[in-house]
Amino acid sequence: MKRLPYTRDFVEKLTEQYPTPFYLYDERTLRRTAQTFLDAFDWNDGFKEYFAVKANPNPALLNILQSENLGGDCSSMPELVLCERIGITGENIMFTANNTPAEEYIKANEIGATINLDDITHIDYLDDCLGGTLPELLSFRWNPGNQREVQSVIGNPVEAKYGLTTEQIFEAYKIAQKRGVKRFGMHTMVASNMLQPEFFRYTAKSGFELIQKIEQQAGISIEFFNLGGGFGIAYRPDQTPLDMYQVGSDIQEEYDKAGMSLKLCTESGRYIAAEAGTLITRVIHRKNIYKNYVGVDACMANLMRPGMYGAYHHITVLGKERAPAAETLDVVGSLCENCDKFAVNRDFPSIDIGDLLVIHDAGAHGYAMGFQYNGKLRCAELLLQADGTVRLIRRAETMNDYFATLV
Repeated sequence: MKRLPYTRDFVEKLTEQYPTPFYLYDERTLRRTAQTFLDAFDWNDGFKEYFAVKANPNPALLNILQSENLGGDCSSMPELVLCERIGITGENIMFTANNTPAEEYIKANEIGATINLDDITHIDYLDDCLGGTLPELLSFRWNPGNQREVQSVIGNPVEAKYGLTTEQIFEAYKIAQKRGVKRFGMHTMVASNMLQPEFFRYTAKSGFELIQKIEQQAGISIEFFNLGGGFGIAYRPDQTPLDMYQVGSDIQEEYDKAGMSLKLCTESGRYIAAEAGTLITRVIHRKNIYKNYVGVDACMANLMRPGMYGAYHHITVLGKERAPAAETLDVVGSLCENCDKFAVNRDFPSIDIGDLLVIHDAGAHGYAMGFQYNGKLRCAELLLQADGTVRLIRRAETMNDYFATLV
């Protein structure tokens, strides 16, 4: 069973003002996970977590994370502008894009973001974008290829579109140095939602070894290593959560062994935000044919991870948290797609029309991945603040919003 910071009665009262479905975020959980992350790396002077804005680009949540001293990891023009508008600028932004348009590089440079290049050809491209002058600080993304195993979400690094090969990255630093770059960083990101601490130990170890070789061969000093993200959460109640303190301790051990003196960075989105968010939806139909179905007023357009990845999200029937399992069901939405399912062949207590369901761990890659297929309108987002009050932080879309871009 997963715990919740609210009761059925509390949510029912909210639905009087905010019709389901809606996202409900818990500020206390968000601050707790951010602080845990920072504490795990407090041994490293200058450590910086750049929250992956793509995971949840709501300004109210970004403001909370900024107050916890987190920066922003951006990958597009709107994400850069969003950070700029709430006061996250300069080297508090890590701009890691791929197949990047010129205007996005120009904007990133304009606000002083650290630019993390994804391809060796982008050195010339960036140089041209900026009128022949590269930034003083530049980073490169390393793809280790067959040095790392296949991972279910990102896949085989050899097949991934991201980053420079090991051979290319040596050349990239030499070129950048000749072009006048004075400060350097390195980045890698090779997995998603990992729960095994040893994975991150190996990422750090292999990165440290490469950095030392680059420094020797290129005659430069690399001032930061961005370990990327991939820090997982226990979506299933029976999973063992990732021990961030063990992760930090393991990486510190490798750091000390290698005699490193650089700053470490990360770009976690899921670990920081996922557990803080839930999708609240109401049961509106029951259907019994070859299987038994519960139909809810949310759909894959609100949360696409289960339909897209087959991802598990735990579901609680509010008010029946401790009731025994009574039936096996699929929980489905109303899209004209058979993959529009939040749960498949899952055991639940007896569910009635009108029941409220909580879809857990939806605070990262939930609302952010929403879409409007079938003319579905994006739902509202609410924040349960630390003082127990609830604030609307994004209203639900209307039909006027849907048609607003037509000419």
